[in-house]
Amino acid sequence: MYQEISNPMDYHVALYIRLSKEDESEGPSQSVTNQKSLLDEFVQKHRLQVYDTYIDDGWSGTNFDRPDFQRMIGDIEAKKVNMVITKDLSRLGRDYIMTGHYMERYFPEHRVRYISLLDGIDTGVESSANDITPFRAIMNDMYAKDISKKIKSVKRDKQRKGQFIGGKPVYGYKMHPTEKNKIIIDEEVAPIVRRIFAMALDGVSCRQIAATLNEEGVPTPAAYCGWNMGRKGPYAGLWSSERISNMLQNETYIGNMVQGRQVKISYKSKKCLHQDRNNWVVVEDTHEPLIDAESFRKVRMLVNSRKRTRSRTYDFLLKGLIFCHECGYPLGVLNRPNAKGEETLYFVCRTYQRFTKNSACTTHYIKEKTVTDAVIAKVREVCEDYLHPAELLPIAQRAVEQAQKENALEVELQSVKSKIDSLTANLDKVYMDRLSGLLPEADFERIYSKVKLERSLLDEKKQELELRRKSPVPAEDRAKELVQRFMDSAFASRELLVSLIDRIELTEEKRVIIKFRFAELDEVG
Repeated sequence: MYQEISNPMDYHVALYIRLSKEDESEGPSQSVTNQKSLLDEFVQKHRLQVYDTYIDDGWSGTNFDRPDFQRMIGDIEAKKVNMVITKDLSRLGRDYIMTGHYMERYFPEHRVRYISLLDGIDTGVESSANDITPFRAIMNDMYAKDISKKIKSVKRDKQRKGQFIGGKPVYGYKMHPTEKNKIIIDEEVAPIVRRIFAMALDGVSCRQIAATLNEEGVPTPAAYCGWNMGRKGPYAGLWSSERISNMLQNETYIGNMVQGRQVKISYKSKKCLHQDRNNWVVVEDTHEPLIDAESFRKVRMLVNSRKRTRSRTYDFLLKGLIFCHECGYPLGVLNRPNAKGEETLYFVCRTYQRFTKNSACTTHYIKEKTVTDAVIAKVREVCEDYLHPAELLPIAQRAVEQAQKENALEVELQSVKSKIDSLTANLDKVYMDRLSGLLPEADFERIYSKVKLERSLLDEKKQELELRRKSPVPAEDRAKELVQRFMDSAFASRELLVSLIDRIELTEEKRVIIKFRFAELDEVG
């Protein structure tokens, strides 16, 4: 626990407040107002000088690019702030690697004292509360992962009902002005979509259609939506044959809702990978079609008839993370036999593959294993600065024993049961309102489905907690398990790579540039 601050005038305090959308369900204790009230009470009691208050409302704890958090970091760099106070450690972040970085390295290096009120963490004093901080960060990270799974489940349910949950509808459509999760035809650009399909029906190739639109200066879908086109490369701001081909095969244009074509590589990253077609969510007849079904069928047959047989895709550890340093595009992989005749994956620049005749970029040809080994070696080096199993084990034991003493499992179980009871009562009330005619059918279906899903998720959580209560794990075994889980994920884990690395770039000279999520670790191989 923090102690009396003997020299309050020496500190210039940053009060940091964060509230994410998932935290809103946890009750008023997590609100911005209540966080600020708690922090204000502390600084007044200890006569501290507040330099500024930094608030990130609606930002996930796994994302450290929050605007006010970065503003606070800027003020630390400018030596305007030398103390940071949060309500608890999870307000700082829910990514154990990044949280550990700021706690163990960044704040001490910049002579910043960090205090977490409810956790009793104070880096300005020696305390056992500070010792278990790594495991608090891990638990926060696990919580974020659990929340991500629940949000994904809710979104998937909406997709299966034919509700649009994306940011922007497909080109040619826009959001309904009054009905949520519904799309309608965008008459401003619908003629362009119909023209593209008409040209394809007349036998014009995708490449020719793209060239015609570019010559006429027709804005691309990205330009029309006002999206940032800062990415460099030959396709920036231009129609491409790939774009046209994808449009001509998109069932959205015949009135079917098509979603789930991409999936995030991790709950900690915004980067996405394309899904196999059999994993898409397609719901028929959800909106007005732009193209009749017969024309669409003929066009798709024409497009498919011109397609070359594509090589199969490959899974590899750095998928979604590795890019060409020169043109900025993701690197592709080729499967080629090595000198021994063994199948071997090689990285190659996609821009070079597509435009070799135009001397666009260079090959960047190198073994996938060579690059992956170099990246893992650097990640191992970084992780070993933080990970010491012999030291972690007693800390883990204390953390587990403390959690058992506090009977956290029982408290969580009772909280879940209380929420289930409340939702059950809500379901009963909604049903009676429907029977009495007070609630329209459409509203009843919407409310009933939402509440039922919430209760189902809580029932699963309840079952999990009851099973854990019936089969308690000894503190020593649980501690060993936590340490082992932590160590197992430390080096070649995709999850860890995504946590640490923003992107990897391969240069023409085959140098590996690793751009970490915190700049001081950036490495050139």
